[in-house]
Amino acid sequence: QVQLVESGGGLVQAGGSLRLSCAASGSIFSINDMGWYRQAPEKQRELVANFTSGGSTNYADSVKGRFTVSRDNAKKTVYLEMTSLKPEDPAVYYCNARLRVPLLKSDISSWGQGIQVTVSS
Repeated sequence: QVQLVESGGGLVQAGGSLRLSCAASGSIFSINDMGWYRQAPEKQRELVANFTSGGSTNYADSVKGRFTVSRDNAKKTVYLEMTSLKPEDPAVYYCNARLRVPLLKSDISSWGQGIQVTVSS
C-alpha cells in the first residue's frame, strides 16, 4: 500500500516560519505531481502549492511569495517552506501525490492524513 506521511506542523506566531515534509512510501512505480492542499474549519479544501515531475510549480495567490514548494525525488518527498505566516493560514494541510503503482496503467491520487498548522496572533 502507498502511504504519504506529513510532518513538521505545529504552532507558530504570526510572522514565523514552518517547514512541512511529506514522504511517500510503499510500492510506487513513479510519481508525477506532488503538492499541498489545506482546509480550514468551515471552508473547502484548496490547493496551496504543487510541484510537477517536470519541475514546474504552482501557488495559490494567497501564499505566493511566502511559501515555497520543493521536491526530493530520490527520497520521494515534497516540502513546503512557509514563511511570514498570517492568522488566515491556520488549517489542516494535506499532502497529495499523483502516482503510478505496479501493474496499473493509469495514475492514482494518494492523500496524506493531514497535519495541523496553527498560527497565533
